[in-house]
Amino acid sequence: MSSIDPASAGARFDPSMPHHTKPRLRPVRGFPAQARTPDGQQVVMLGLADARQISEKMVVTLPAAQFILPLMDGTRGLDDLVSQVGRGLTREFLEQLIAQLDDAGFLEGPRFEKMLAEMHSAFDASPVLPPGASAAFAEQLVERNPDGSPKETITEAQQAERLGQVFDTWVAEALKEAKDPAWTALPKAIVAPHLDYPRGWINYAAVYGRLRVADRPDRVIILGTNHFGQATGVCVCDKGYQTCFGTCELDRAAADGLRAALGPTLGDLAFSQRFDHEREHSIELHIPWIQHIFGKDDAGNYPKVLGVLVHDPAVNNGESYDGNGVALQPFVDAMKKALASLPGRTLIISSADLSHCGPAFGDQQALAGEGEAAGPAEEARNRVFNHDRELLAHVANNAPSDLVSAMAWQGNPTRWCSTGNLVATLMITEPKQVQILNYSAALDPAGTTLVSSAAAAMT
Repeated sequence: MSSIDPASAGARFDPSMPHHTKPRLRPVRGFPAQARTPDGQQVVMLGLADARQISEKMVVTLPAAQFILPLMDGTRGLDDLVSQVGRGLTREFLEQLIAQLDDAGFLEGPRFEKMLAEMHSAFDASPVLPPGASAAFAEQLVERNPDGSPKETITEAQQAERLGQVFDTWVAEALKEAKDPAWTALPKAIVAPHLDYPRGWINYAAVYGRLRVADRPDRVIILGTNHFGQATGVCVCDKGYQTCFGTCELDRAAADGLRAALGPTLGDLAFSQRFDHEREHSIELHIPWIQHIFGKDDAGNYPKVLGVLVHDPAVNNGESYDGNGVALQPFVDAMKKALASLPGRTLIISSADLSHCGPAFGDQQALAGEGEAAGPAEEARNRVFNHDRELLAHVANNAPSDLVSAMAWQGNPTRWCSTGNLVATLMITEPKQVQILNYSAALDPAGTTLVSSAAAAMT
C-alpha cells in the first residue's frame, strides 16, 4: 500500500507522540475523490473530511483505509492495527496515514486541540457570524463579467443587488398562481427549508414571498438543525449574523430572557456549545431572506435574531442524546416564558428539511427515471413522498407528540433531519391552524440524492 495525497506530503510520523502510536480518530466523513497517481493515471480514492467541520482540511488516501479507520479508537498500537487489518497493510503505510490524519486535525491530540482553541477564540472575538453558504451563492451570481471573464473584485453591494433580484424572481414564480400571494398579518411561525437555494428556492419563496407586506417582526427566532456540532441537546447562539445585505444583530433581550428562564445550570449549558453554530447553515441561509423581505426599520436596522439548534426528540424521548444536554421540554418552557415577557411581535422560523434518500445516504435503490424501465425507482420515490405526507399530516394537525411517536416507532426510515425544530415550533407557538403551503423534493439527475422540504405557516 502507498498513499498519494500531495496535500499532506510534509506530514511526518513521530513515534514519541502518544497520539501517533495509539491513534484515536475524530468523527470524519468519507466520500469518493478523484486523484492522479504519480504516473498520471486517474483513480478513485477515499476522501476524508471533518464531520464536525472544525478542520477545513481534507485527506485523500486509498479506499482500503476504510478497514483501518474504525479500529483507530485510541486503544490499539500500530502493530496491533497491522495484524488486525491484514489485507497487505504495512506499517510504513500506516505511519504515513496517521501523519496525514494528524496534520489535518482528524486525530485527537495537540494539533486538533490547537485548531479547536483557535476556532473558539475567533468565534468569541466577534459579535456576529460571517456569511457562509449564502455568501458562496451570492458570489457565484456576480463572479463573472458579461463577456464571461472572471471579475477581479466582487463587492457586497453587487452581491446584494443580484441576490435580491434572484429572490424576487423566485417569489414571482412560486406565487404566480397562488390564491393568497400576500399576507398582511404576521403568522406565529413559518416552516421553510435549509436546502441550498438552487434546490430549495420554491419553498423559501412560497412562504417568505407571502410576508412581503405583513406586519414587520420585532424579532425572529430561528430554530435550526445541528448538522455538525457536538451538543447532545438544545444549543443557543450568542451572535448576530452578517450577509451581503448587512447585519442582523443578536436579540440580546430574547437571549438573556431564555438563559434566565432556563435557570443557571441549564442556561449556561445551552450557551456552552455555542460554537456548534460556527459553520451551521440551517440558521444562516434564512438571514438574507429575512433582510430582503422585511428590510430595515426607521433606525436603519434589520430585525434582530436569535439562533437555536434543536436535537431530535425521537431519539431519546425528548431528552438530550446522552442525558447531559438541554432537553426539549425545558427549552420549550423557557422560550415560551421568555417571549411572553418581551414586547412587540415575534416570528419563529422552523428551518426544516425532511427526507434524505438515495444511494448517497446509504440506500441501495437509485431514484431517477420514469416509465416501466424505472419502475423500482418510481416506486421508491413514491414511498418517500407518501411517508412525507403521512408525517406532515401530524404537523398540519398540530400534533407534535404524534410526530415524535411516529418517528420513534418507525425509526426515521427516510432520515428526516429536522423533527426537533418542527416539534419545538409547534410546542412553543401552540398554533390554532397550520397551513402546508407547498411540498417539493429535489433529485439529482443520477438519482443518488433526494431531499424533500415543505413550506408552511402557523397562525
